[in-house]
Amino acid sequence: MENLSWKKEGHLAIVTIQSPPANALSSGILKDLSAILDEIDQDASVKTIVLKGEGKFFSAGADIKEFTSFQNESDYAGLARKGQELFDRIEQYHIPVIASIHGASLGGGLELAMACHVRIVTKDAKLGLPEMNLGIVPGFAGSQRLPRYVGLPKAYEMLLTGEPISGEEAARLGLANHAVDENELEEKTLKLANKFASKSGPSIKAIMKLLPYARTSQFKDGVEQEAVEFGKVFGNDDAKEGIQAFMEKRKPNFNDQ
Repeated sequence: MENLSWKKEGHLAIVTIQSPPANALSSGILKDLSAILDEIDQDASVKTIVLKGEGKFFSAGADIKEFTSFQNESDYAGLARKGQELFDRIEQYHIPVIASIHGASLGGGLELAMACHVRIVTKDAKLGLPEMNLGIVPGFAGSQRLPRYVGLPKAYEMLLTGEPISGEEAARLGLANHAVDENELEEKTLKLANKFASKSGPSIKAIMKLLPYARTSQFKDGVEQEAVEFGKVFGNDDAKEGIQAFMEKRKPNFNDQ
């Protein structure tokens, strides 16, 4: 796997995104992440997963350039559903997944982090869903997961402004479990991961089965509707202008079409 790797350390699986400079989530990376989960499925001794990014960022977003190659609404909606299915698999995984976040966790990167069970961030990390700045909307269940962590009013603000928050604020809001200095991130992550992994395997799996029942019954409906809206919005003129402006590093000129 070119852009992902994993290694085993005791009862931990350390999974690293290696796609510099932004660790952008391409369809290939998502496919490889699914394959890694398949491999971990076969090792009953792994009791906790740590997910991190190499380089400057955890993940600064989805691979927007790749997405522009799609042709129609059904292609965009299909892409959203594939990402949603993988992130749902992570959220319902039989062992805990800890996202260890530094630099930035934006767009698809934050959607991936929110699918993990625990998030540890650096204090100055940037977390947000900036899709509205490009004339599009989240597609990997970000619109449904974010309100669960930060509440509806803050979710409206974050989504409609597209502005990120700091790791410190993320911890205050409940989006992150802990915010630490950058030089403490690895130690804090591994300490917590090893605490999880020290517990009985069957009891860990029981907890992982029980907690998802706390989700509302409307979550699945909301995720499906997000895929529909992602498909509609991604192909419109404003989305084309927003993405082009993003790639050209300029302010978009939206015409509301």
